[in-house]
Amino acid sequence: MSYKDAERIFKGLHSKAIKVFRGFDKNVKINRTNWKYKEKGGGQSVELANGKIIEKGAVNFSSITGKIIPGSALSTKIKSKARNFSATGVSIVIHPENPFVPCSHLNIRYFELGDKSWWVGGGYDLTPYFPFADDVNYWHKNAKIITDELDKSLYKKFKKDCDEYFYLKHRKEKRGVGGIFFDNLNELPKESYFAYLSNVMDTYLSSYSQIVKNRCNIKYEKKHKEFQLFRRGRYVEFNLLYDRGTVFGLQSGGRAESILMSLPPNVMWSSNKSKIFKKFEQELKKYI
Repeated sequence: MSYKDAERIFKGLHSKAIKVFRGFDKNVKINRTNWKYKEKGGGQSVELANGKIIEKGAVNFSSITGKIIPGSALSTKIKSKARNFSATGVSIVIHPENPFVPCSHLNIRYFELGDKSWWVGGGYDLTPYFPFADDVNYWHKNAKIITDELDKSLYKKFKKDCDEYFYLKHRKEKRGVGGIFFDNLNELPKESYFAYLSNVMDTYLSSYSQIVKNRCNIKYEKKHKEFQLFRRGRYVEFNLLYDRGTVFGLQSGGRAESILMSLPPNVMWSSNKSKIFKKFEQELKKYI
């Protein structure tokens, strides 16, 4: 499988995701921006906004080639001394209007380093504000099914890695209820991993669509919306302080608007939590 093959697969998954989101939110506005990378390549950033269900979302595709790979993309497992790279992938973040619908995130990516080294990474996670046990169990069950198809020994690790990665050290709390997270996979044939990445995308889309359907018509009050905006602050903190995708994008000289498009449109910070916020947070922390 060549890099061009990988690029073509990701473009197809990018288009599929946009179609799904447009399907469950007919009112959402879609704004596409094609951009070019400073060295070679580029991508398409698709902003979703002002829908009935989606307050703001981003569905982005990129494929870039450069001479020096940013340090944020490397790990101790990557032994190659080469520094020229190609990287392609899809990233998604959805911030819903209704606070009873959770925020969701997906990222899948493929790297080539020099002539020989390659690896895949990615995952998805769920960030509810008012969690439902059925949704959380459904989310994790489906992630386990597809990961077991790749290798039954991996789900426990991918789930644990997700919980550890999406963790705000300064708050001593997880960002959400987790999902799966994986990186530096290259021991199996590329075809096996790309079949898994396709399953990851399909399962993310179907799982999230079902949860949206279950919760999008729940009536909410001002206090619920304000708590959603308050908890969105945690999402912003993670993305700006810890997220490796954000760091890689900025280090590689990517399009800033695309890199930061995942941030929510409205956020609220407060140093003093009301009694109702403390109550909502106590319920939430039973799951995170």
